[in-house]
Amino acid sequence: MIKHLASFALCAAALFPTFSQAKYQPVTIDNCGVTTTWQTPPQRVVTIGQHETELLLALGLEKNIVGTAVWFGALPPSLQSAGKGLTRLAENAPGFEAVVAQRPDLVAAQYTYHVGEQGEVATRQQFAGLGINTWIAPADCVGKSLTAGSNGDGGRDKPFTLDLIYQEIDALGKIFGVTDRASALAATLRNRVAQAQHTARDALKHNAQGNVVFWFSSTRLNGDPWVAGSAGAPGWIARTLGLTNIIDTAEEWPAVSWETIARRDPDYIVLASMARRLYPADDVEQKLAFLRSDPVTREMTAVKRNRIIVVPAMSLNPSLRNVDAVEAISQRIAAFHTGS
Repeated sequence: MIKHLASFALCAAALFPTFSQAKYQPVTIDNCGVTTTWQTPPQRVVTIGQHETELLLALGLEKNIVGTAVWFGALPPSLQSAGKGLTRLAENAPGFEAVVAQRPDLVAAQYTYHVGEQGEVATRQQFAGLGINTWIAPADCVGKSLTAGSNGDGGRDKPFTLDLIYQEIDALGKIFGVTDRASALAATLRNRVAQAQHTARDALKHNAQGNVVFWFSSTRLNGDPWVAGSAGAPGWIARTLGLTNIIDTAEEWPAVSWETIARRDPDYIVLASMARRLYPADDVEQKLAFLRSDPVTREMTAVKRNRIIVVPAMSLNPSLRNVDAVEAISQRIAAFHTGS
């Protein structure tokens, strides 16, 4: 979906000076409560979280990535060429020793859960003790409370917006000395969002329907699904497109009963597709089969009218791919209402 990012991943070296050619300006950045001064840009990076991997690729920094972990699915087509040689340390959380063995000068994590106060991989202090700097995606700490929520994803004190992604792009652009690339990437994303909003506005202007639910996964297909609250990335996607998320809570991914969802009767259902198979509902085909056969869910308007939209799971987590979701959902809604 993110076709406009290909130029950053494939042509960055030709369009912008290398670190050795450019004059690097030392920069001090506060990141999730940790302040670091960078005298030189990082040269060896381990990314823990697919968003961090994709963001560095979009900035043309694939040669700096010495290891990756935590994957939900394939890279988008525009980044596959740049990312084809990446080393995967683990599909999910890597071991501390596996990360350190790559001799990184930076570990960039998408989630505090992996690198934080009680990080599954390690704490920031453990890495600092070895002289390794760390970075956590601002979207996972700014305006977010990890003690809230029903399944460990936490809740938000302030609703997520793509400004947090723009802030991260800007900060990493400064840290790596590629501010021109960062500015161009952010501008491209803003333009794509504006175009998707126009598409959705045209599709919905003669239709009153605009309620949506986002189903990520669940431990059992007939159990309470994990659906998006209104303050996380899907909430921003819905608001951006003029839709109303029927799950109005600050929790990012609460478990909500199908009976409750059916009573609110969404006009559209967005399903997360992923390669991960930790739970039965990770499989989008099983999600679809359940929705169409269960006596409660099959009576919902969205199921009866087949207004079901499938997007990559990564596009429902705070990331560059939120723009992909905005585009894909707006295009599908437009197709629903034009009959195409």
